Amino acid sequence: MPEDSPLIRSLRAAVAAAPRDVPLRLHLAELLLDEGQSEAAVAEVAVALQNAPGDEQARRLMARAMGVPRQQPQQQAPSVRAGFDWRAAEEQVGDVVPPRFVEGKPEPEEPLRADGGGDPGDAEAWDVERPGGVRLADVGGMREVKERLEAAFLAPLRNPELRKLYGKSLRGGLLLYGPPGCGKTFIARAVAGELGASFLSVSVNDVLDMWTGNSERNMHEIFQTARRQAPCVVFLDELDALGGKRSRTLHGGMRNTVNQLLTELDGIESAANEGVFVLAATNVPWDVDNALRRPGRLDRTLLVLPPDGPAREAILHYHLRERPVENIDLVKLAKVTDGLSGADLAHVCEAASERALLDSARTGTVRMIGMKDLLAAAKDVVPSTEPWFAAARNVAMFANEGGMYDDLVTYLKKRRKL
Repeated sequence: MPEDSPLIRSLRAAVAAAPRDVPLRLHLAELLLDEGQSEAAVAEVAVALQNAPGDEQARRLMARAMGVPRQQPQQQAPSVRAGFDWRAAEEQVGDVVPPRFVEGKPEPEEPLRADGGGDPGDAEAWDVERPGGVRLADVGGMREVKERLEAAFLAPLRNPELRKLYGKSLRGGLLLYGPPGCGKTFIARAVAGELGASFLSVSVNDVLDMWTGNSERNMHEIFQTARRQAPCVVFLDELDALGGKRSRTLHGGMRNTVNQLLTELDGIESAANEGVFVLAATNVPWDVDNALRRPGRLDRTLLVLPPDGPAREAILHYHLRERPVENIDLVKLAKVTDGLSGADLAHVCEAASERALLDSARTGTVRMIGMKDLLAAAKDVVPSTEPWFAAARNVAMFANEGGMYDDLVTYLKKRRKL
């Protein structure tokens, strides 16, 4: 193999640092091809096609790379067939006859999601997202979560006359907690959609600053922005990082930031905060400062668990809807993926696609993604929620003061984890 030029070595390092950067990887592949390293170019383009299956530049480059005679034929990769005809492959994919999914249950008219996959990019500091089309109806399954949201948060907001009649207070916010990858952020956006409100997502990076006093100022300006953009949902992501227990915090600046957040939350019931609604999410509610969960602040909690059967069907349908699939039984697939998070399900679809792609590259004939690929991928995925439940089990057993985690206890008993 010829020695890489300095430019190629630099590009290899850049690709290693940003493995999902398709244009960068294709640039490296083109340079490798110009240097006569067609096998190395094929390998790079193959990875690019895994991340962007429909990229026309990648397909053209693959056809060019595989049609170039090897300078060292004895080193040709035996697993890749030379002269792969991508034009014929496109025709094969284009001639696939429905049904893409097994009949017996109608496909949703709109792609339903429950994991947040494909959402718009996370908002930067004080960048308010305008009211969007995401509603609770777009959250697949999760009936109990929707009912709790309706009773505790949405119905009183939509019915001011009934709220006044029954003396229902709007003071306080809602804390979503549960294992990672189960759709807490997507649910928060759906709540904003139900209210027709703007959405302001706040993370620890938006608030914390190295200079004394700037973190508190940032927190205040975020809430001031929400007041100007009312109605607005302020979503505090990873609340344990923004509002961790002050007794465990050694840095005075972090304690001051928590104090400022408490001040802003105490103002939620004032006239100046009319139309500002606060939602927060955390994977570890037991690490959140107790003062933040006092009545009038984030006093209502909602457990967001791994998606149920209907939600898993919706998530799988969403991630497979634009891939070349054939005879996929979503009901069966949802049953065998019980316990997986939304992020896990997205990984199952990605792994199944990779299996079919590599098989097509080896044989030179494009084939569809089938149930065999998806079932094999599901078998290899270990639920990412298990470590969370292992920690939550101890909390449910020994730190459930006042019934704060009764919903968690009920779920753990139902799943025989307690």
